[in-house]
Amino acid sequence: MRLAVYCGSNMGSDPAFAEMATLIGRGLTERGIGIVYGGGRRGLMGVMADSALAAGGEVIGVIPEVLKTVEIVHSGCTELHVVANMHERKAMMTDLCDGFITIPGGIGTMDELFEALSWGLLGYHDKPCGLLNVGGYYDSLIAFLDGMVAAGFLRAQHRSNLIEADGLDALLEKFAAHVPAPTVVQVVREDL
Repeated sequence: MRLAVYCGSNMGSDPAFAEMATLIGRGLTERGIGIVYGGGRRGLMGVMADSALAAGGEVIGVIPEVLKTVEIVHSGCTELHVVANMHERKAMMTDLCDGFITIPGGIGTMDELFEALSWGLLGYHDKPCGLLNVGGYYDSLIAFLDGMVAAGFLRAQHRSNLIEADGLDALLEKFAAHVPAPTVVQVVREDL
């Protein structure tokens, strides 16, 4: 089993973010779960990869050529895939994993999270998508998604496809119990 982990290429301002990245790397390795991630050596990505590798874990990096050339690639990955662009990166990460975990990060992290969610809603995969809400970092995003439901732009059953937790153990327990909502296509057909 492998999980894709989406996280920042920066450290962020709260030391709890790096602590969570370390816990993810070590914790997944201790459970025999491999990691698929963006292939970087900086920020939370590097912290997570380093902690997993130090614990003897499998760490598969997927990095676009443009980022490899600026020398931010993690050279210690178990496997490293260099792809042409971000679209190929996200597609390969999806193919290589059995689920997605998002910890704090920036725009790229949000792009990855929302693409994984939307692909699931469209039926391109049925893998669990999780959000680790470290120190309340994602409170406003969670409220925004709930607001999308209230405004009628997101069905409550589809909102439930984003699994939230404050810790790794709780998230993995929810992953094990998760049943994906019907895809958008299935729901639209039912409405016709």
